[in-house]
Amino acid sequence: MTELSYEQITSLEKIARSLRADSLRFIYGRGSGHPGGALSAAEILAVLYFHELRIDPQHPNWSERDRFILSKGHASAVLYAALARRGFFDKNELKNWGEVDCPHQGHPDRLKTPGVDMTSGILGHGVAVGVGLALAARMKKSPSRTYVLIGDGESQAGIVWEGAAAAAKYRLSNLVVILDLNDVQLDGPMHEIMPMDHMAQRWEACGWYVMQVNGHSVRQLVEGLDLAREIHDKPVCIIARTTKGKGVSFMENDSFWHGNVPSKEQLEQALLELGVEEEKNG
Repeated sequence: MTELSYEQITSLEKIARSLRADSLRFIYGRGSGHPGGALSAAEILAVLYFHELRIDPQHPNWSERDRFILSKGHASAVLYAALARRGFFDKNELKNWGEVDCPHQGHPDRLKTPGVDMTSGILGHGVAVGVGLALAARMKKSPSRTYVLIGDGESQAGIVWEGAAAAAKYRLSNLVVILDLNDVQLDGPMHEIMPMDHMAQRWEACGWYVMQVNGHSVRQLVEGLDLAREIHDKPVCIIARTTKGKGVSFMENDSFWHGNVPSKEQLEQALLELGVEEEKNG
């Protein structure tokens, strides 16, 4: 397994904070967006885009690249932040994101934004599409791996489990699903709205190799992704336990921030808490 140095861990943690700050700036500037789920996934995106994925920003359609699907497409702000910081496009392009004439829509569009591998927005489809990409890679004898990030509220959709069954049938060990388990969705706590208890056992029952990690620990995420590469007979689900709105005290574990926009004062407070206030005009 990869032994991360202190410097590597610190760098990935700093990137995660920057992705949170960028996400909040983008959402504030647009006047629309979903901060809670963007903030909960920051370490996951940092580790994927700055450590794990085999990608080339100068050649976004490279056929041998790894694929990433943001199935919970409403958290697009953090994906755009990662793509911009990774060099797929200039983040100044996001000043009018979501507008009709902007290539970066409110939900990711693979035909418009470099680095996006699936147009998402309607929840639940990422796993099934990931199955198709992973199966195609196997048939082509490609080293490409497919990673899918889904939300726990999203896992209430039946199509998620249809995809999970298909992946197990074909023993797609080149497919990794990361479940952002923060127990908060649009209308409140997930365990009250539509409980999905025993999540690990659900995925195991579908025939997946399952592990659980702290979704805000870059070390545990890297170790989990390393272990996933050692599994050769079934797909892998990494359950990442996270906090909705992570890093901003007044947003954490509050469903209000699933899809609301901070005021100027709230943005400034959030950036201060993230330790990036000096960048707020960046």
